[in-house]
Amino acid sequence: MPKQFDLLIFDWDGTLADSARTIVNAIQRGSRDAGAPIPDDAAARGVIGLGLPEALLKLFPDLDEQTRQRVGEGYKHHYHANEHEVSLFDGVEDAMQAYADAGFMLAVATGKGRNGLNRAMEMSGFGHLFHATRCVDDCFSKPHPQMLEEIMDELGVTPDKAVMIGDSEFDLQMARNARMPSLGVSYGAMPEEKLIQHAPLACFDSFAKLHAWLNENA
Repeated sequence: MPKQFDLLIFDWDGTLADSARTIVNAIQRGSRDAGAPIPDDAAARGVIGLGLPEALLKLFPDLDEQTRQRVGEGYKHHYHANEHEVSLFDGVEDAMQAYADAGFMLAVATGKGRNGLNRAMEMSGFGHLFHATRCVDDCFSKPHPQMLEEIMDELGVTPDKAVMIGDSEFDLQMARNARMPSLGVSYGAMPEEKLIQHAPLACFDSFAKLHAWLNENA
């Protein structure tokens, strides 16, 4: 069966890496350290996928910029201190190798900064499999389509031959803004009811189910 897609673009946090809890904890601890209101779990999860300045502005629209910056500094401190606890979802490493062996091009579009993405990819052991990466140090934050547009331009792929895979509404909005299809995963930051509002081709509650769909349909 011919491939439907030539390029699989993955979000990182909450899609490949089980990092949502670590991110939420870091947001809450950074807020506490800065003397800012501490967001509950749902609010903190609701900004995962955005760049850090955009996430903090969404969480704390009424805070002064200096306090938001202190929250951001605290977030970075607490996340870096605990990122060694972040693991990949079961089956991710083998799946990435299988996609590469099957001839797919692989890419990452993430709200992480470049240093954080480089560290995460190095720890993963399969960073060499990705043909292109974009993060918030390179492009506008999601849901702006710049990350996807640049990846497709770099790799010479048209939107109909690429798919964005992510766990947040910002991933799926970004895909729609780039006029490309998407797949949602509800095992990361956001529940299925938020994701399906943005018309993904399908939504999955485990990485195993996503992998099975890609094997059958991609």
